[in-house]
Formats: sequence, C-alpha cells, structure tokens
Amino acid sequence: MAREILNEAVERYLEELVPPSDAIASEMEALAKRDSHPIVGPVVARLLALMTQILDAKRIFEFGSAIGYSTLCFARAAGSGAEVHYTDNNPENAERAKEFITRAGVVSRVQFHVGDALKSFRQTRGGFDLIFCDLDKKQYPAALNLALPRLRHGGLFIADNTLWRGTVAHESEEEPTRTIRKFNRMIYASKELLPVIVPLRDGVTICRKR
Repeated sequence: MAREILNEAVERYLEELVPPSDAIASEMEALAKRDSHPIVGPVVARLLALMTQILDAKRIFEFGSAIGYSTLCFARAAGSGAEVHYTDNNPENAERAKEFITRAGVVSRVQFHVGDALKSFRQTRGGFDLIFCDLDKKQYPAALNLALPRLRHGGLFIADNTLWRGTVAHESEEEPTRTIRKFNRMIYASKELLPVIVPLRDGVTICRKR
C-alpha cells in the first residue's frame, strides 16, 4: 500500500533537499531497498539526529533496529561517550548492522542485543535519555509501558510509522492500524508525556516526558 501522508512531489522535494548520504549510509540504503529491509530513511534520520543533539542524549535504546541504519544515526549524533542499544531478533540483521557500524568507526558506542526487543529492554539496567520505537507494530503499546518508567524527565520517546500509511485516519479492521490507533490514543492521554505526531514519511511521533 502506498503512503497517503505527503504528496509524492512534496516527499521527493524533501528527499532532494537532504544532502547525499555518506558511503556507508548509502550502502545501507541500497541494501534496504534491494532486500526490503525497513529503515527510517535519510529524511527521518536527520530528524532523529537533530532530536538527539538538541537533547544531548547519551544513553539511547532502540526497540527494533533491523540493519542498524537508525542505530548508526544515533551513534553518530550522540557523539563520544554515547551508549546506544541495538535490538533485533534476526541474527543476520545484527551481523550486518555490526559490520556497517564497525566500518563507520562508532561500534564502541553501540551494544548489540539479539532476540526479543522487549525482553532485551527488561534485561538492560538503568535509565535512558532517548528511547526509539520501531519494532512490530503490535508491540508498540507494550514498548511504551515498559519505556516510560525508565525514560528520564525531559527525555524523548520517539516512534516511527505512527500514521501507518495514512490508514489511521480511517476505521480499519487491520491489526497494525488498530494497534497504532490505540498507541496514539495512549500517548495523547498520558499525563507524563507532551506528544506531537510529525506527518513526515510514515509519521514520526516525538514525546517529551514531563
């Protein structure tokens, strides 16, 4: 199903505005396109990097990281001394991600977890400055419930695909749509969060914990 959020010409315009990716990110983008790996893409990656730098986030957890495209973005934006937690249940994805991130020179900033992302989060100690959610959509509500107690005050919870190809604007029996609609209601009902949904690509939610 095609995206129904941005006019295609506007989306192309935004993509053309972003400077070309470096060699490693470009290679990851090509791999994602060839093998249908889900990645946030360069436009959203720029937003994630901006949020990371504005917050000066150093401890970051990702629920769902695939081939590590967003992981690389966070590791670079957070700078030296950062601790970025990669999660994916596919060992092949994790190996690819580690190879790319090693070649990029930031592997010392990344901790790799292979297996269920929710379980990995439970097994990881401490609080976080920024938590990014991009795993199986049916797990979004559970990820939010786990994340909030361990997100620092003033920290950011960011989630991708929260407009889900525009289908959230319509009643639907499709499970991902129903779950994302539930998740969106949860974040706006929370007294702990100040949320905004940015209609960029497939929808990016940014929440600040009060």
